[in-house]
Amino acid sequence: MKKIDFYFDFASPNAYLSHKVMQTIKQKYDVELKYTPVLLGGIFKATNNKPPMEQFFGVLNKNEYQSIEMQRFIERHDLQSFQMNPHFPVISLQIIRGAVAAEMDGYLEEYIDKVLVHMWEEPKKMDDPEVIKAAFEESGFDSEKLMAQMQDPDVKAKLISNTEEAVKKGVFGIPTFFVDDEMYFGKDTIWMIEEILAETQ
Repeated sequence: MKKIDFYFDFASPNAYLSHKVMQTIKQKYDVELKYTPVLLGGIFKATNNKPPMEQFFGVLNKNEYQSIEMQRFIERHDLQSFQMNPHFPVISLQIIRGAVAAEMDGYLEEYIDKVLVHMWEEPKKMDDPEVIKAAFEESGFDSEKLMAQMQDPDVKAKLISNTEEAVKKGVFGIPTFFVDDEMYFGKDTIWMIEEILAETQ
């Protein structure tokens, strides 16, 4: 069985789009899909990288083309539930700490599924503690426990170590995937991963 490591943060719309497609791939192929929560802002700081909208600001036509490319991806994979978050960029620190806590408690994929709805389908200001707590309650999570866990030193330390490990492996942005030891960056490399899986079935 092939294993795919998915370095993930809620902050990126491409992480949402990739998650949806990778879940389909997981169902289609005999593959283990492992999510590792990391802090995208921490990766950017460690690698001197910037978000595309900032990196290409002032470059004529570049961001406009990226919007077209994103729309093509959405249409190709029938991801019409996606909505750009009007509060973007949303600081994901608290909710990605929540992902670490959810992983410790054994429900990471459910947590990712439901929090992504609040980020990119019914978009909310998911860096506001009151909004986060209400979203957790709406999702059926123990909001009091999660809000406390997000301030837990062990959760904070695990997120830092996940992020540092990702950078050491070569990660510079999100979404990043590893198939065995081979790294693939961005939603537009998912077709390559699917080709590998198809060849090994």
